[in-house]
Amino acid sequence: MSELRQLSEVLWEIPATARSDMRVPARVFADRDLLAAIERDGSLDQIQNVATLPGVTGAALAMPDVHQGYGFPVGGVAATELPDGVVSPGGVGYDINCGVRLLALPLTATELGARREPLVHELSRSIPAGAGKTKGRTAGLDEILEHGPAQRAPEGDLERTESRGCLPGADPAAVSERAKERGGGQLGTMGSGNHFVELQRVARVFDDDSARAFGLRHDQVTVLIHSGSRGLGHQVCGDYVKQMDAVMRRYGIELPDRQLACAPASSPEGRAYLAAMAAAANFAWANRQAIADSARNAVSRVLGRQSAEGAHQVYDVAHNVAKVERYDGRALLVHRKGATRAFPAGSNEIPQTYRRVGQPVFIPGSMGTSSFVLAGAPGSMELSFGSTCHGAGRRLSRTGARKEVSGADLRRELEAQGIVVRSPSNKGLAEEAPLAYKDVERVVDVVERAGLSRRVAQLTPLGVVKG
Repeated sequence: MSELRQLSEVLWEIPATARSDMRVPARVFADRDLLAAIERDGSLDQIQNVATLPGVTGAALAMPDVHQGYGFPVGGVAATELPDGVVSPGGVGYDINCGVRLLALPLTATELGARREPLVHELSRSIPAGAGKTKGRTAGLDEILEHGPAQRAPEGDLERTESRGCLPGADPAAVSERAKERGGGQLGTMGSGNHFVELQRVARVFDDDSARAFGLRHDQVTVLIHSGSRGLGHQVCGDYVKQMDAVMRRYGIELPDRQLACAPASSPEGRAYLAAMAAAANFAWANRQAIADSARNAVSRVLGRQSAEGAHQVYDVAHNVAKVERYDGRALLVHRKGATRAFPAGSNEIPQTYRRVGQPVFIPGSMGTSSFVLAGAPGSMELSFGSTCHGAGRRLSRTGARKEVSGADLRRELEAQGIVVRSPSNKGLAEEAPLAYKDVERVVDVVERAGLSRRVAQLTPLGVVKG
């Protein structure tokens, strides 16, 4: 793309002058190899479209794991200035508050030994996975939508959850009955697609001090949980995309892509969406809390109650949300779609126990590859509205991945590497093959070189449960 100019070693910009409708520049965090991959899909066009949103400020940003999505690219970050800036459901995504939670067990992989396979099996048996799976209608659903897991989680888990697992302003009345029907029985279920529960070990520690603060040590066993708001969040997004598409003309909004449908955050439609989005986000936190409870129960049955009681939560971070935050004294609505907060040491948004070292950030790999624990760094506040990447980022579509590898072959390859695999669907397994994703180590290297976050520990898979 001829308009791209290099601002630093790993930061590129398409200036606002590249298109007459752009209000701010579009910037991409990437090295040259990642940039070449990014240029092959439509994500650069999409991030330029994001730069046309009314009220957008600073720059529209793409993380190194960026790939084409609905409206916004996945891996996109944009902030709009309140009260007149817009909110766009496509800037949050269909899986509202898809996020990652890390549990650290009080034993090493060496101590786990031959109990690894029984533990992966018990995790698979305990946590429903797959599209549409339910656990029966959830009691007290409206309370969960309003307050998240507050009434169901131990204080230690709440303290180590972003926003304590509850976005303010959530209103169950803003969530349609259809959304409640779709998600009401899915609390404590993983879902399908790229959602997973992975048993891991700490293979390497990069920062001893931060790792100690996070409660991590070499060879320790961990459980990484990746799930979101299930059918409830998907329906909320769909409901409000339609509503906003119908009212944009009333607000004089013209956009290059209808998938960016939006409304002023202060408008009735904007306020209603934010209330419903917050409710869906709270449901997602409660969902991951219920999955964590099931994981601890599985640990108890296989390893004993003492191991389960010693399984502490490191943190829980959200990927797909829009949050009101202050930068340079201004109230901004920060959309993070496939991006996560990465606040540095000293931030009041970080739990007191981590404030000295920075917010924990988790960057999952893709089954056979490493995942990383990072800590937020000061550059995130200067360059990316306190944000960093959220994963490796897709390189191939799901159809493209299935053309490259069969699920049965992949299962055999992973098990040959000593990774226990539990997945009911070979098709779904193939769609999430490591070859479908960018190199996670290269992605993490970019955000570290950019100063957005820094490496604390590397985790490698022992077993994976997929939908």
